[in-house]
Amino acid sequence: MPAYLEGTTMIDASRYLERETLRNGLEVCFRAARPDDWERVVEAFNELDPESVYLRFFAPKKDLSEADLKNFREADFRNRVILLCTVMRDGREIVIASATYVRVGEADAEVAFVVEEDYHRLGIAGRLLRHLGRIARAGGIGTFVAEVLPHNSGMLGVFERSGWPTAAKKADGTVHVTVALNDG
Repeated sequence: MPAYLEGTTMIDASRYLERETLRNGLEVCFRAARPDDWERVVEAFNELDPESVYLRFFAPKKDLSEADLKNFREADFRNRVILLCTVMRDGREIVIASATYVRVGEADAEVAFVVEEDYHRLGIAGRLLRHLGRIARAGGIGTFVAEVLPHNSGMLGVFERSGWPTAAKKADGTVHVTVALNDG
Protein backbone atom coordinates (compact mmCIF):
# COMPACT_ATOMS: atom_id res chain seq x y z
CA MET A 1 0.00 0.00 0.00
CA PRO A 2 1.28 3.48 -0.76
CA ALA A 3 2.59 5.68 2.00
CA TYR A 4 2.88 9.39 1.37
CA LEU A 5 5.12 12.02 2.87
CA GLU A 6 3.28 14.99 4.38
CA GLY A 7 5.89 17.49 5.45
CA THR A 8 8.12 15.29 7.58
CA THR A 9 5.37 12.76 8.39
CA MET A 10 4.54 9.65 6.37
CA ILE A 11 0.85 8.95 5.74
CA ASP A 12 -0.12 5.37 5.05
CA ALA A 13 -3.59 6.03 3.66
CA SER A 14 -4.61 2.38 4.01
CA ARG A 15 -4.02 2.59 7.78
CA TYR A 16 -5.31 6.10 8.34
CA LEU A 17 -6.99 6.53 11.71
CA GLU A 18 -7.87 9.63 13.70
CA ARG A 19 -10.14 9.79 16.75
CA GLU A 20 -12.00 13.02 17.42
CA THR A 21 -14.76 14.40 19.59
CA LEU A 22 -17.60 16.18 17.81
CA ARG A 23 -19.14 19.41 19.05
CA ASN A 24 -21.95 17.44 20.72
CA GLY A 25 -19.39 15.37 22.69
CA LEU A 26 -19.73 12.24 20.56
CA GLU A 27 -16.46 10.35 20.09
CA VAL A 28 -15.91 9.23 16.50
CA CYS A 29 -13.21 7.49 14.55
CA PHE A 30 -12.18 8.57 11.04
CA ARG A 31 -10.39 5.65 9.48
CA ALA A 32 -9.50 3.94 6.24
CA ALA A 33 -12.07 1.45 5.04
CA ARG A 34 -11.03 -2.18 5.10
CA PRO A 35 -12.30 -4.94 2.79
CA ASP A 36 -14.01 -6.60 5.78
CA ASP A 37 -16.09 -3.43 6.41
CA TRP A 38 -18.51 -4.21 3.58
CA GLU A 39 -21.21 -5.57 5.94
CA ARG A 40 -21.01 -2.40 8.07
CA VAL A 41 -21.22 -0.29 4.90
CA VAL A 42 -24.28 -2.18 3.64
CA GLU A 43 -25.90 -1.79 7.06
CA ALA A 44 -25.15 1.95 7.01
CA PHE A 45 -26.54 2.30 3.49
CA ASN A 46 -29.74 0.56 4.58
CA GLU A 47 -30.14 3.12 7.39
CA LEU A 48 -30.06 6.10 5.00
CA ASP A 49 -33.22 8.01 4.15
CA PRO A 50 -34.15 7.95 0.46
CA GLU A 51 -33.33 11.68 0.20
CA SER A 52 -29.75 11.12 1.40
CA VAL A 53 -29.32 8.27 -1.07
CA TYR A 54 -30.64 10.51 -3.87
CA LEU A 55 -28.31 13.38 -2.91
CA ARG A 56 -25.31 11.01 -2.96
CA PHE A 57 -26.12 8.88 -6.03
CA PHE A 58 -28.36 11.36 -7.97
CA ALA A 59 -31.03 8.67 -8.31
CA PRO A 60 -33.18 6.44 -6.13
CA LYS A 61 -31.27 3.34 -5.10
CA LYS A 62 -32.55 0.57 -2.86
CA ASP A 63 -29.35 -1.48 -2.54
CA LEU A 64 -25.64 -1.26 -3.11
CA SER A 65 -24.80 -3.12 -6.30
CA GLU A 66 -22.12 -5.76 -6.73
CA ALA A 67 -20.11 -3.12 -8.63
CA ASP A 68 -20.42 -0.73 -5.65
CA LEU A 69 -19.17 -3.43 -3.29
CA LYS A 70 -16.38 -4.43 -5.67
CA ASN A 71 -15.19 -0.80 -5.84
CA PHE A 72 -15.31 -0.69 -2.06
CA ARG A 73 -13.32 -3.89 -1.60
CA GLU A 74 -10.75 -2.90 -4.21
CA ALA A 75 -9.80 0.51 -2.84
CA ASP A 76 -6.05 0.77 -3.45
CA PHE A 77 -5.50 3.93 -1.38
CA ARG A 78 -3.61 5.57 -4.21
CA ASN A 79 -6.26 6.02 -6.89
CA ARG A 80 -9.30 5.27 -4.71
CA VAL A 81 -9.34 6.25 -1.03
CA ILE A 82 -12.30 5.49 1.20
CA LEU A 83 -12.61 6.87 4.72
CA LEU A 84 -15.30 5.90 7.17
CA CYS A 85 -16.58 7.73 10.21
CA THR A 86 -17.61 5.26 12.90
CA VAL A 87 -19.01 5.25 16.41
CA MET A 88 -19.17 2.52 19.01
CA ARG A 89 -22.71 1.49 19.91
CA ASP A 90 -23.47 -1.39 22.27
CA GLY A 91 -19.95 -2.74 21.76
CA ARG A 92 -20.24 -2.65 17.95
CA GLU A 93 -18.53 -0.34 15.51
CA ILE A 94 -21.20 1.42 13.41
CA VAL A 95 -20.51 3.35 10.19
CA ILE A 96 -22.24 6.74 10.26
CA ALA A 97 -20.54 8.41 7.29
CA SER A 98 -18.18 7.75 4.42
CA ALA A 99 -16.11 9.76 2.00
CA THR A 100 -14.33 8.67 -1.12
CA TYR A 101 -11.97 10.17 -3.59
CA VAL A 102 -11.14 8.67 -6.94
CA ARG A 103 -8.17 9.97 -8.89
CA VAL A 104 -9.35 11.33 -12.26
CA GLY A 105 -6.03 12.78 -13.41
CA GLU A 106 -2.48 12.96 -12.19
CA ALA A 107 -3.31 15.74 -9.72
CA ASP A 108 -7.14 15.72 -9.59
CA ALA A 109 -9.63 13.53 -7.74
CA GLU A 110 -13.41 13.34 -7.61
CA VAL A 111 -14.76 13.38 -4.08
CA ALA A 112 -18.12 12.24 -2.65
CA PHE A 113 -19.63 12.00 0.84
CA VAL A 114 -22.62 10.61 2.66
CA VAL A 115 -23.52 11.18 6.31
CA GLU A 116 -26.36 9.35 8.07
CA GLU A 117 -29.15 11.82 8.86
CA ASP A 118 -28.99 11.50 12.66
CA TYR A 119 -25.46 12.88 12.45
CA HIS A 120 -26.03 15.87 10.15
CA ARG A 121 -24.85 19.33 11.24
CA LEU A 122 -22.12 18.01 13.52
CA GLY A 123 -19.24 18.84 11.19
CA ILE A 124 -18.61 15.26 10.06
CA ALA A 125 -18.54 15.98 6.30
CA GLY A 126 -16.16 18.89 6.84
CA ARG A 127 -13.86 16.74 8.93
CA LEU A 128 -13.98 13.96 6.32
CA LEU A 129 -13.08 16.53 3.65
CA ARG A 130 -10.14 17.74 5.76
CA HIS A 131 -8.86 14.19 6.33
CA LEU A 132 -9.25 13.25 2.65
CA GLY A 133 -7.54 16.48 1.66
CA ARG A 134 -4.61 15.71 3.92
CA ILE A 135 -4.19 12.26 2.35
CA ALA A 136 -4.71 13.61 -1.18
CA ARG A 137 -2.13 16.40 -0.84
CA ALA A 138 0.43 13.97 0.55
CA GLY A 139 -0.28 11.72 -2.46
CA GLY A 140 0.25 14.49 -5.01
CA ILE A 141 -3.37 15.49 -5.60
CA GLY A 142 -3.89 19.24 -5.76
CA THR A 143 -7.56 19.53 -6.68
CA PHE A 144 -10.81 17.91 -5.62
CA VAL A 145 -13.80 18.05 -7.94
CA ALA A 146 -17.38 17.17 -7.10
CA GLU A 147 -20.79 17.15 -8.69
CA VAL A 148 -23.46 18.33 -6.26
CA LEU A 149 -27.18 18.68 -6.78
CA PRO A 150 -28.17 22.37 -6.59
CA HIS A 151 -30.56 21.82 -3.66
CA ASN A 152 -27.89 20.04 -1.58
CA SER A 153 -27.08 23.21 0.35
CA GLY A 154 -25.46 21.24 3.17
CA MET A 155 -22.76 19.76 0.95
CA LEU A 156 -22.25 23.01 -0.94
CA GLY A 157 -21.73 24.70 2.44
CA VAL A 158 -19.15 22.09 3.46
CA PHE A 159 -17.05 22.97 0.43
CA GLU A 160 -17.49 26.73 0.98
CA ARG A 161 -16.39 26.44 4.64
CA SER A 162 -13.44 24.15 3.87
CA GLY A 163 -10.84 26.91 4.11
CA TRP A 164 -9.54 25.98 0.66
CA PRO A 165 -10.20 28.07 -2.46
CA THR A 166 -13.44 26.80 -3.97
CA ALA A 167 -15.23 27.53 -7.23
CA ALA A 168 -18.73 26.42 -8.17
CA LYS A 169 -20.41 26.45 -11.57
CA LYS A 170 -23.93 25.28 -12.44
CA ALA A 171 -24.24 23.13 -15.56
CA ASP A 172 -26.41 20.25 -16.72
CA GLY A 173 -28.55 20.22 -13.57
CA THR A 174 -25.66 19.98 -11.12
CA VAL A 175 -23.15 22.26 -9.45
CA HIS A 176 -19.58 21.44 -10.46
CA VAL A 177 -17.36 22.25 -7.47
CA THR A 178 -13.58 22.59 -7.64
CA VAL A 179 -11.50 22.75 -4.46
CA ALA A 180 -7.82 23.71 -4.60
CA LEU A 181 -6.05 21.74 -1.87
CA ASN A 182 -3.44 24.29 -1.01
CA ASP A 183 -2.15 24.98 2.50
CA GLY A 184 -4.74 27.73 2.98
